[in-house]
Amino acid sequence: MKKSPAKKSLGHAEHTKSSETLALPGAFQRPIKITMLGAGSGFTPRLIADVINISGNRGGVIALVDIDLNRLKTMHRLIEKLFTQRGADKWTVIGSEDRRKVLKGSDYIVNCIEVSGLECVRHDNDIPARYGVDQCIGDTIGPGGLFKALRTIPVWLEVLKDAEKLCPNAIVLNYTNPMNMMCLAAGRTSSMQVVGLCHSVQGTSHVLSLRAKVPYDEMEWECAGINHLAWFTKLRHKGKDLYPLLMKQARKDLSGPPLEPAEFPDLVRKHMMLHFGAFITESSGHLSEYLPYYRKRKDLRKRYSRPRYDGESSFYVNNWPTWRKNADRERMDMLHGRKPIDWPRSWEYASWIIEAREKDSPFRIHGNVMNSEGNSGLLITNLPANGCVEVACMIDRNGVNPTRYGALPPQMAAICASNMSMFDLGAKAAIERSKEAAIHALMLDPLTSAVCGLEEIKSMTLELFEAEKKFLPGYK
Repeated sequence: MKKSPAKKSLGHAEHTKSSETLALPGAFQRPIKITMLGAGSGFTPRLIADVINISGNRGGVIALVDIDLNRLKTMHRLIEKLFTQRGADKWTVIGSEDRRKVLKGSDYIVNCIEVSGLECVRHDNDIPARYGVDQCIGDTIGPGGLFKALRTIPVWLEVLKDAEKLCPNAIVLNYTNPMNMMCLAAGRTSSMQVVGLCHSVQGTSHVLSLRAKVPYDEMEWECAGINHLAWFTKLRHKGKDLYPLLMKQARKDLSGPPLEPAEFPDLVRKHMMLHFGAFITESSGHLSEYLPYYRKRKDLRKRYSRPRYDGESSFYVNNWPTWRKNADRERMDMLHGRKPIDWPRSWEYASWIIEAREKDSPFRIHGNVMNSEGNSGLLITNLPANGCVEVACMIDRNGVNPTRYGALPPQMAAICASNMSMFDLGAKAAIERSKEAAIHALMLDPLTSAVCGLEEIKSMTLELFEAEKKFLPGYK
């Protein structure tokens, strides 16, 4: 079994750096077509560079789709430059604002769309804050995550309907958050083969190898749960359990000045590991939003939250617009030669999935899929059958083949299930365009329900609907 690609250095789990350039054996049997939806996304340049770095590829077509014409034109020119610089003369790039014009014949669809985020991100954060719901990121769970889902999922499902008609055999690789609700809505309504891709498993597994001071390639591990809340239930080196060492470090860090990494003390993940028995995939700031324990009072935030991704209040809303502007500036710098584009292949899963399928060379990833997709029953047996889970998946000529994990330890399953109840109703609200289901979703949200009463939750939800009504057509 091939492992996920190795990486020499890393920082925080949400900030991936490049890996060594690796390759699977064999060669492609055909040229391929990849359609990038939301091509103005920061993912696009690196993902395309990864694909053309695959050994034995036979080229093909990259179709860029974005409703922002300026970003589309810039990305088109950048990808052309990338092809020229890499000598990728077997590849061509096309672009369109209308996905229907380019989807036909796609072998892979990479989804990175953003729906009205810039106009709504302030509402997503500030209205809940007035009700006492303090968010760090707020784009996958909680009020911010729910309303991003309510805006995005209706568009996403239209995309999948078009794909069913124009390229029914394509594999859809989803990078757009909120990951769980996006994949859940797809699994309940579409016949397309969809897998949700995140890099928190890769990032965290490397973090743990560094903290345990063991070579990554020698570490044995298993990980399963839901996106951003998957558990490393097995963590060994040469047969030795690594958790006693990690827990000893965590107790020291939580009882005094944090040891390492200095920039991200990661106190929430360490605290959860001590109390629940395993380390979790998402960064402490984001993870704290999935739980009722860490953000509901000022004293708890002061104790466990640190700057930036480590738990800073309103971190995402205060920085995302600037990040977007910086990304546009960086693209222009790349285009005009002021910033290099000679990246080695990264650990993002997209190119590895494409390579494994085209070469029929089995390769393991961790993907977000429906729990009922197992060939021999549920993938995680003590989580809801109609939910979305994150488990190891083997990729080969047949596409994405989820593997059965079995039962999570009950306390870990219960934490996942508490989130899945919220995701269940959030996806229902988006599919049916139901304000009532949206209200119920936030009534079940772990952080929101720890802070607000039921009347407050209803009032907050309706206030968000009113503030964002321009971007939420058809909700009743």
